[in-house]
Amino acid sequence: MTAAENVCYTLINVPNDSEPPSEVSLKTDLEKGEIKAKTEALKKVIIMILNGEKLPGLLMTIIRFVLPLQDHTIKKLLLVFWEIVPKTTPDGKLLQEMILVCDAYRKDLQHPNEFIRGSTLRFLCKLKEAELLEPLMPAIRACLEHRHSYVRRNAVLAIYTIYRNFEHLIPDAPELIHDFLVNEKDASCKRNAFMMLIHADQDRALDYLSTCIDQVHTFGDILQLVIVELIYKVCHANPSERARFIRCIYNLLQSSSPAVKYEAAGTLVTLSSAPTAIKAAAQCYIDLIIKESDNNVKLIVLDRLIELKEHPTHERVLQDLVMDILRVLTTPDLEVRKKTLQLALDLVSSRNVEELVIVLKKEVIKTNNVTEHEDTDKYRQLLVRTLHSCSVRFPDMAANVIPVLMEFLSDTNEAAAADVLEFVREAIQRFDNLRPLIIEKMLEVFHAIKTVKIYRGALWILGEYCSTKEDIQSVMTEVRRSLGEIPIVENEIKKEAGEVKPEEEVSAAPAQKLVTEMGTYVTQSALSSSRPSKKEEDRPPLRGFLMDGDFFVAASLATTLTKVALRYVAIVPDKRRQNSFVAEAMLIMATILHLGKSSLPKKPITDDDVERISLCLKVLSECSPLMNDVFNKECRKSLSHMLAVRLEEEKLSQKKESEKRNVIVQADDPISFMQLTAKNEMTSKEDQFQLSLLAAMGNTQRKEAADPLASKLNKVTQLTGFSDPVYAEAYVHVNQYDIVLDVLVVNQTSDTLQNCTLELATLGDLKLVEKPSPLTLAPHDFANIKANVKVASTENGIIFGNIVYDVSGAASDRNCVVLSDIHIDIMDYIQPASCTDAEFRQMWAEFEWENKVTVNTNITELNEYLLHILSSTNMKCLTPEKALSGICGFMAANLYARSIFGEDALANVSIEKPLHLGPDAPVNGHIRIRAKSQGMALSLGDKINLSQKKTAS
Repeated sequence: MTAAENVCYTLINVPNDSEPPSEVSLKTDLEKGEIKAKTEALKKVIIMILNGEKLPGLLMTIIRFVLPLQDHTIKKLLLVFWEIVPKTTPDGKLLQEMILVCDAYRKDLQHPNEFIRGSTLRFLCKLKEAELLEPLMPAIRACLEHRHSYVRRNAVLAIYTIYRNFEHLIPDAPELIHDFLVNEKDASCKRNAFMMLIHADQDRALDYLSTCIDQVHTFGDILQLVIVELIYKVCHANPSERARFIRCIYNLLQSSSPAVKYEAAGTLVTLSSAPTAIKAAAQCYIDLIIKESDNNVKLIVLDRLIELKEHPTHERVLQDLVMDILRVLTTPDLEVRKKTLQLALDLVSSRNVEELVIVLKKEVIKTNNVTEHEDTDKYRQLLVRTLHSCSVRFPDMAANVIPVLMEFLSDTNEAAAADVLEFVREAIQRFDNLRPLIIEKMLEVFHAIKTVKIYRGALWILGEYCSTKEDIQSVMTEVRRSLGEIPIVENEIKKEAGEVKPEEEVSAAPAQKLVTEMGTYVTQSALSSSRPSKKEEDRPPLRGFLMDGDFFVAASLATTLTKVALRYVAIVPDKRRQNSFVAEAMLIMATILHLGKSSLPKKPITDDDVERISLCLKVLSECSPLMNDVFNKECRKSLSHMLAVRLEEEKLSQKKESEKRNVIVQADDPISFMQLTAKNEMTSKEDQFQLSLLAAMGNTQRKEAADPLASKLNKVTQLTGFSDPVYAEAYVHVNQYDIVLDVLVVNQTSDTLQNCTLELATLGDLKLVEKPSPLTLAPHDFANIKANVKVASTENGIIFGNIVYDVSGAASDRNCVVLSDIHIDIMDYIQPASCTDAEFRQMWAEFEWENKVTVNTNITELNEYLLHILSSTNMKCLTPEKALSGICGFMAANLYARSIFGEDALANVSIEKPLHLGPDAPVNGHIRIRAKSQGMALSLGDKINLSQKKTAS
């Protein structure tokens, strides 16, 4: 509904296939029919008038035969009829018959039945004719003293609308309503009266509020909401009044109504920036989130807290409330938990980090005890990432966090375990003092790791950071335990033949001496707890991975053994022990190579893995200083460089965020003192109530774009030709899940077009909400028809249809004008979004629909093409800028976006510039799009194909 339109009261559903009745038959029913027949006839008359018929001959019939009836249904229908019927002659004078109607309504206003009185008063709010209202004023005033609250509250509304539209009819309305308000007891009547005073005479409203300001907390919630609105408006217009009302707002924070608390907290924040006010409002928001069961309410109120945090002076106040904010984590909804953790992380400081970590540790342990649920794993990941960020920002906390988190390396959920592993890798590199603790915990949980990816990561960490003789021996012991008896091939063949029982195999494993702190782990071996019923379950973890054909872990193991063996040689001076350790490492590699070449594993070893293991064998046999440096120094340098770059990126993004938040004031900017500001200057501040009302009506005032193409004209689609008898064009207004088609229909003929109907159909995931009502168009007349379409998913939709009409007086069939198609652009629903590399890879693997688009463009620069694709698809580039900088002739980038329906869209751009074709050669390559739904993948591909070429500016 646009602001220019009048408020619509009458909404009537019209049957589509009904034949319009004749005026004569309607007249007969209205005159001689029973009550039921008269009711049906009156309904048909209302529908016909709404469709543009005039029916002047029926007006007197209805006054004579229907108006005197006392039936409540007919009285209700008559109110609708008098609202829509033309009440004036073509020259604007009131019809004589309306005097009779006015007399009938004067009687209804004195009727003993309160429903009839109340509904008549509601009807009077809609009348725009002062001549009709004038004789009714004494009766309306009398209704203020009626015994029933329904009549009194509608009398107040009637007086308010009449005073607003025709002040001369009731000039003393504010005084009258003020006196009524003082003596009134009913909450709904007081609310309507007070609301009228706010808009009609604010000073009287303030006088009344001053007399009862101490009793405000005892009022009903509907009245309290109006009081909050008044206080906001008064203080907004006149800041000196703040001190007078701020105590009242504080009291309303304790209201029993959640709506009042929410509005009072929002008003308090706008009225005062004192720390006590901000704290009280924030505390109120937190209580609302915890007590309200609706997740949408929780998310909205959380957004208000996040808005508070954006203000630099408020952030410190909120830091003291971090522990209260964490109480929201009791909500099972993942989205609420995600926002809460992000907010807590933004507010964490050295003062409260310890308490935060304790709570998060408890939450992590809780997730281990609850029954597995789809969101439990995701929540655990969120907690791990939050603890990771805390430990990086506050290194003192890492020692408390690591032991708890490392228990989750053995988790069956690979994503959560991978997050823990990433955290451990960063911690062990950054915090030298924690290395012994991390190595110890890693060796404890190593045998319980269930997924091969985590196993590889754990092997790498142990190989890279075990530096003492005891730790190196412990690593070798764990590897032997995890591998089982060697040589593997012979042992597996014996097991197949039944010569070796599982128990024998365990006892036959070579006994390596464990260091003291590791001595207790023999009893926790996976072998001793395995059930002999299944051969696969008898196998130690590493052997199980190898038998499944995953030899990448073998290449990782070879690298780890090479590192620890080279280190062992450097630490231990005894030549015999050196040779024994190196020989054992080489034996393990050789037996894995043998297994890979045999037919026992499900998949044979790849050439890459053979090459890697052979290289490690060669390095151990030669033990050259150069190789020692490569294995034991260069690897760690690479990791350290990667972490440093990541830290630099994080600092840069944080700096950008803080720059956004901190308003930079220039040296010569004027300083505005609130106390010295003139009243007329205060209007520059936006009225929050007005803004929220406009937003609810879908009528938010946006700043006009400088680009003329961004105007409404860009969204107008021509539907018919200029030579067609009916010309039509549509403005397509997209508002999230709704599309409103505002169709302008112009009758270009000299005939009257009856039953002119816009018939629409949709293709794609679009649904027409209602069929537009038929119209009657006079010669060369025009009209606007609105149609609502619901959108269910992100894909290109098409709306098509035609306009059908009858020519007045013609005997021919219905005429039809076919409309051109309206294409709904996918870009209205896609918004840039960001995700981590791990999430991107996971979604890339999961999404089943892929669309490969070949690059066909006239753009010659790689970066320019990428920017062009980003702007035309609304996607965000996840690949960091540093990775895209420089000129090398090719580029690969990952793009990501999310639709308003929560659907994800991924794209991988792989492009190159063929240098051999000269400097003006266009970019070529491919863009691969992946999405969960086919429509999303195809629509995005079509959009890229259409916008690949750059138009000449």
